[in-house]
Amino acid sequence: MPTGYMYILKCHEDTYYTGSTIDLMQRFLEHQSGHGANYTVKRLPVLLFYFEEYPRIELAFHREKQVQNWNRKKKEALVFKKYKELHQLSVCKNNSHCSNKTTGSPSGAEGDESKEIN
Repeated sequence: MPTGYMYILKCHEDTYYTGSTIDLMQRFLEHQSGHGANYTVKRLPVLLFYFEEYPRIELAFHREKQVQNWNRKKKEALVFKKYKELHQLSVCKNNSHCSNKTTGSPSGAEGDESKEIN
């Protein structure tokens, strides 16, 4: 039996709220009645949009923190099980990422070979 849930609520103005709890139905009802998080109180009604079950609340909380940092497209890829798109959205695209660096010499000059020092 799961003892932790990570969940995503869809608020009335089409934004998402991500949370975690040990009792999903009770927490949803708290949100819906205006006794949930400050974010959802101002955005009622809410819809339970997605959830994942975990054997421990700590795992659900860790997943909550991970998903909270995701953008809307990435959350929707998760919810709609678009795993290929989710993977593509997860790839780091900044210039300092190792997959974005070119191989070759540090100076960038082609044909520059290192020489062995004896």
